[in-house]
Amino acid sequence: MRYVYLSVFFLVVLTVGALGFRGSISTKPPLEVFPDMDRQSKYLPQDRSEFFADGRTDRPLPAGVVARGDLKADTHLDLGRDASGEFARGFPVALTIDRQFIDRGRERYEIYCAPCHGNMADGRGIVTQYGWGTPANLHSDLYRSQAEGEIFNTITHGKNTMFGYGDKLVSEDRWAVIAYVRALQRSQDGRLSDVPASHQAELN
Repeated sequence: MRYVYLSVFFLVVLTVGALGFRGSISTKPPLEVFPDMDRQSKYLPQDRSEFFADGRTDRPLPAGVVARGDLKADTHLDLGRDASGEFARGFPVALTIDRQFIDRGRERYEIYCAPCHGNMADGRGIVTQYGWGTPANLHSDLYRSQAEGEIFNTITHGKNTMFGYGDKLVSEDRWAVIAYVRALQRSQDGRLSDVPASHQAELN
């Protein structure tokens, strides 16, 4: 029986020792059974180094290095320019222009473009009701004849009072918006001759 009492006594002592002082304040460093490399030899940012000849721990980037995701290998896709550096016409060959692609462009357009340019791209977005400038009518001859690459550049960097959307739309989405705008332009300037003869009777 004596051993039972001793066991209970030691169990109580261990419990109080482990949990009894939780939340108390002490100026002494805590007891670390497993430090988990909390304190290890390392360089801090902008620290000095005796190892490198220039005395700096921060190393300069190698010449020509490009951060992951920032490589602009396809200038047509990523910059809207052709090999000569001019604004490219047409769409990048890396893209497939199909119904799904245009639907994606419509979705992005209605989120980012329609408030100013309007759902029909006629420059009659809701912002005009509050006197916030005069957005461009994308059905004008200026934008109908404008190179797709120049429109891409405007979406990316903005123009006049329009903000750029390069940080909100990836390159593929910017091209999808352009494809949808081209579809809107075509829809508002269609002719009967544009419809295949086999379907023209359906319009009467």
